[in-house]
Amino acid sequence: MLKAYLWLTVCVVVWGSNFVFGKILVQDFSPTLLTSLRLFFIVFVLTGIALSKKHVKRLNKNDLLAILFLGIIGVFVNQWSFFVGLQTADPTTSALILATTPILTGFLAAIFLKEKITIRTLLGSVVAIIGIYLVVTKGDLTSINIDKGLIWIVVTMITFAIMIIITRVLSQRVDPLSITFYSNIVGFIVSIPFVFIIDRPMRISVAIPDWALLIGTAVIVHGIATLIWNNNIRHVDASKASILSNLEPFVAMIVGLLLLSKPVTGIELVGSVFIVGGVILSSYQRKKRQLVKNSE
Repeated sequence: MLKAYLWLTVCVVVWGSNFVFGKILVQDFSPTLLTSLRLFFIVFVLTGIALSKKHVKRLNKNDLLAILFLGIIGVFVNQWSFFVGLQTADPTTSALILATTPILTGFLAAIFLKEKITIRTLLGSVVAIIGIYLVVTKGDLTSINIDKGLIWIVVTMITFAIMIIITRVLSQRVDPLSITFYSNIVGFIVSIPFVFIIDRPMRISVAIPDWALLIGTAVIVHGIATLIWNNNIRHVDASKASILSNLEPFVAMIVGLLLLSKPVTGIELVGSVFIVGGVILSSYQRKKRQLVKNSE
């Protein structure tokens, strides 16, 4: 079990670092091109995995429509808005905003999946919002000057929550590998024409280190880390693994300090505690209730 927790921690470090690496990459590649290239390498890796496992399910018409929507919104728009936002947004603040995805997912689940919203969920939401307010305003509570990049990060968070809801519904009929494989193919195909429509001017680096970072993050973050997480999550307590995943903003802070020389401020730490605490508070009751339900 200790080995499993160590591997899960490695995954959290990789995912938290992705915010800083994304910030670096958007300086050398235009956002839509960067999105399309990353999706190409992700699909390349997923194709290899699918061929090795020989287990990709054929889709019926209803599932195909869901996959199309998931590929467009949950994959392409999600990744594109992430890189557009990181052009100007601070990676640590972006990580903190995306950390609240479970809360939005809970509200969407209440609307579309008829799940109940508990007092803990509402209270956790308020605590997390206070944390976001502290981080975004940088402690100046009398004024709000929101970077436009953060608006795109909010779009990323919304599309991520939508992706989770659609995936949850689809997973009742389609295996995770098939969902991931098909949705990323859709996202990649959709991204191609937008590279020439949106990116003006188009920026592309010719430096080998930049391409190595692009390919490495695409393969490791969305391929290897996901596989490691899925392989080890079954060996540990789900609630403890969830808490581990909430450490991504703190990883983003540390990596940002090391690679971007971005100092960590006291208000960021306080806001982080509020946000992560709010997410844990709102998520805990749903997990507890699910365990009770399963034991009945």
